[in-house]
Amino acid sequence: MKLALMSDIHANLPALEAVLADLEERAPDQVVCLGDLVGYAPWPDEVISAIRSRGIVTIAGNYDEGVGLNSDDCGCAYQTDEDQARGEESIAFTNRRISDRNRHYLRTLPRHLRFTLRAGRTEGAEPFEVLLVHGSPRKINEYLFEDRSDASLLRIVRAADADLLCFGHTHKPYHRVLPDPESRWGKRHAVNIGSVGKPKDGDPRSCYAVLELDPAREVPVEVEFVRVRYDVERAAQAVEESPLPDAFAEALRTAR
Repeated sequence: MKLALMSDIHANLPALEAVLADLEERAPDQVVCLGDLVGYAPWPDEVISAIRSRGIVTIAGNYDEGVGLNSDDCGCAYQTDEDQARGEESIAFTNRRISDRNRHYLRTLPRHLRFTLRAGRTEGAEPFEVLLVHGSPRKINEYLFEDRSDASLLRIVRAADADLLCFGHTHKPYHRVLPDPESRWGKRHAVNIGSVGKPKDGDPRSCYAVLELDPAREVPVEVEFVRVRYDVERAAQAVEESPLPDAFAEALRTAR
């Protein structure tokens, strides 16, 4: 199974359009979005409409929940008062811009998606459990950064009864293989799929992940992080021409 996962589009339509074009070329079996369609850029309705028109399965991000509930709180962990003030401007702008139809869509998105693959067609074939979330299985806005210890990350994946846990929210992609003697497979996998519309790893290109899943193979999970160039300047200038803070434009240019 070839599974394409994207997350954290954050109302960046040029970035999403570039990723959708790349996905058409790669033709995965399934595309799933792990949330945060809106916030920080001026195209919330357009991004949601693009996702909905293609029937892309989507779970809720913390920003989606905030806007879906017409809240002034996106559940974001801002580090400074200045960042907090900019964040309040962003969600206020998004709440003004979004349509009632798309707000209802955000409000009804599920928080996670779980499915099971098997290593064969017989009844006793080993199940391979896949869990897709936005932040973590414990909390929609929990950050699972790459520097989290193996022991801590393993506890989270194990408690979720997942062989493969995929998530976003930090906007920084990574794949961790976690040895686990309690697992039927001997290891578990944690994959942060990065961000389509607001990367924070110093690379301004959009990022999404393509996973090859086959429990019948010795290595049941293969992960490719795909970087896609898009018109960053178009997006940045649109931010600057909108009521949104100019700092969001610079963040797109620098991917910080």
